[in-house]
Amino acid sequence: MEHSSFLFQAVIYLTAAVIAVPLATRLGLGSVLGYLIAGVVIGPHALELVGDASEEMHVAEFGVALMLFLIGLELQPRKLWRMRGAIFGTGTAQLLLTAAAIAAVAMLAYGREWRSALAIGLILGLSSTAIVLQSLTEKGLLRTEGGRGAFSVLLFQDIAVIPILALLPLLAGSQPELQASGLSGWRYALAFTGTMLAFVLAGRYLLGPLLRLVAGSQLREMFTVTSLLIVVGAAAVMIWLDLSPALGTFMAGVILAESQFRHELEADIQPFKGLLLGLFFIAVGASINFNLIAQYPLLLLALVLLLVVVKFTVLFALARAARMSRGEDWLFALSLAQAGEFGFVLVSFAAQRQVLEDTTANLLVVVIALSMALTPILLLVYEQFVQPRYLRGGSASHSQEQEPPEDHGSPVIIIGYGRFGQIAGRLLNACGFETTLLERNAEQLDLVRRYGIKAYYGDASREELLKAAGAKNAKLVILTLSDQAASLEIVAQLHKHFPHVTILARARNRMHQYALMEAGVKYIFRETVDSALSIGECALQLLGLSPLQARRAARKFRQHDQRMLESLFPYWRDESQHIAQTRIYREQLLQALQEDRRDRDLHLDHHWEADDSKTKPGL
Repeated sequence: MEHSSFLFQAVIYLTAAVIAVPLATRLGLGSVLGYLIAGVVIGPHALELVGDASEEMHVAEFGVALMLFLIGLELQPRKLWRMRGAIFGTGTAQLLLTAAAIAAVAMLAYGREWRSALAIGLILGLSSTAIVLQSLTEKGLLRTEGGRGAFSVLLFQDIAVIPILALLPLLAGSQPELQASGLSGWRYALAFTGTMLAFVLAGRYLLGPLLRLVAGSQLREMFTVTSLLIVVGAAAVMIWLDLSPALGTFMAGVILAESQFRHELEADIQPFKGLLLGLFFIAVGASINFNLIAQYPLLLLALVLLLVVVKFTVLFALARAARMSRGEDWLFALSLAQAGEFGFVLVSFAAQRQVLEDTTANLLVVVIALSMALTPILLLVYEQFVQPRYLRGGSASHSQEQEPPEDHGSPVIIIGYGRFGQIAGRLLNACGFETTLLERNAEQLDLVRRYGIKAYYGDASREELLKAAGAKNAKLVILTLSDQAASLEIVAQLHKHFPHVTILARARNRMHQYALMEAGVKYIFRETVDSALSIGECALQLLGLSPLQARRAARKFRQHDQRMLESLFPYWRDESQHIAQTRIYREQLLQALQEDRRDRDLHLDHHWEADDSKTKPGL
């Protein structure tokens, strides 16, 4: 019965997600709100298809840990350094000022004690990374000045979740000791610092060799298992030490941010993160207490509006202090004026540590959800009223586009970094173009890394890996694999999911080239043609032809060979027809070269006769 009950619950959750999320996305509300709506509908306060979602919430919270792992993977030191001013300057000011303002309102207007008021301020000071980034991307506003500023603040907030999780237990005035460890506040902070240091050292010296060993097995499923083991193991260590599991997964991500396995790890974890995070939001929606909304409708409305007004005021003041252009300051402030999805986690965490009582926690969950629901409306207000006024119909917004705030990868992705790919990559790098290198062979990866070349491990036939490597924003993909089946699989993925990318492909032989042509690849290069023609041209010179004559013969051969290849393409699957047509074209090539040689000899004869006629009078 328990097994059938579990399957029935799974069917309900999945059905609700399949129906609600696409509809919410189509309406411009975003997937997060779709999950929340699905949870509300199936929850105990609506259709009552599911009961208490607390058990599902505990399982689904691991999706948040997976999100923090992926965030950690993106936090490369060079990215943080390039954006340090906006992230740590504006981001720090936003969180501290917003938390202080909300805490002051909580203390003065609602009589909260300073510890719980500060906890509320920190929780509501965060904004929704998922909703804001998705909404700005869909509307084409992420690259604007306001969009870049919002991204920087969100990135700092994602980092700030970690110290907030460590700080909340210290605000538990009545019970400052943790349940499992029994540590007091300062001892807890000391344990946290020591654990982070030990975790970094262990991860740096253990994870790299482990991933290289697994990659050498060439088993995709084993790498997926290892990726989950790293995340689950990091979370388990933190739980064993009575710390937040999100801390462990975040640190694991940061440690591996510079690893050559980063893109493969991201591709492996992404589906699990999306599934569990979706379940988390459904559970949040199902847990919203609508009896509380019916009991305190005016209070909740006032709290939501007060939250939006306070956050907008602080954010707008910061935008003006940072001298953002008119209109962009509105975008910056309106896009971040809601609470965030991490607030659900922090509210639950604070309630467990008895920083907040249950009634307050339930009110905050409703306030967070309702404020998130307002975000599409706030951005619609910006598009309909603010943008036309300040940006003259919106044209200035896009005229100010610069580089995207995220490191979306290089304009060129090279798949396969063996002897063929290395030459192409070195030429591009020497001319100042950055490349992202993907290599499936772990031994080859170690070899090129010893020469100081930065390459990443991964199977490029996977859509998730290509996306993680930056294919969405790449201009070119240079495909250098000699394996025909593997290269065709990658071409199919690129055409299906990234049709804007131009593919330059290596072909091992004519059959490989025909297959690539059939797959729709326009730029194909047979690996032996240039070197074979070069050696043939050198042989002609050694046999007595001048460099010009040898070069002309090689050029004529290449042109005829290319025409022949294109003409034989319709027959490449019919062996008998292909052989018959090939013989005809070879005879035509031989005849063309012979005619060219006769023309050359005749030209030389006329040249010598002219020279003789000039010398006869002097004899």
